[in-house]
Amino acid sequence: MNTQSRSSATNATKGVALAMALEIATSFGARSHGLLGRKGLEPGGGMLIDPCPSVHTWFMRFPIDVIFLDGKNRVVGLAHDLKPFRMAGAWRATKTLELPAGTIAATGTAVGDSVVIEPGFPDSRSPAV
Repeated sequence: MNTQSRSSATNATKGVALAMALEIATSFGARSHGLLGRKGLEPGGGMLIDPCPSVHTWFMRFPIDVIFLDGKNRVVGLAHDLKPFRMAGAWRATKTLELPAGTIAATGTAVGDSVVIEPGFPDSRSPAV
């Protein structure tokens, strides 16, 4: 796996889970590879890419929702249903949260909301998802 750990993400403002099986990509290789080569994201899955103020979906096979976060994990931008071969970014974003398409609408996530990232287990100890 190209990520360092699994965690969870919650929209603290709305009190709703965004991802229960969140992969965190912080190394250059993990950030560069991201979700490439996958067929999709499972419900409750996602990837936090840090640092990362913008994303592209070149060569991806599926659309994603992207939540752009600032250094205090406040939502500073949203990209709904970002289809393959597109780009998106947000002013003041320092990291991105990539989620299954439809997650933003289903959770009511909006600019200004606060997101909490809960630490998880290193990959070698991750429970089956």
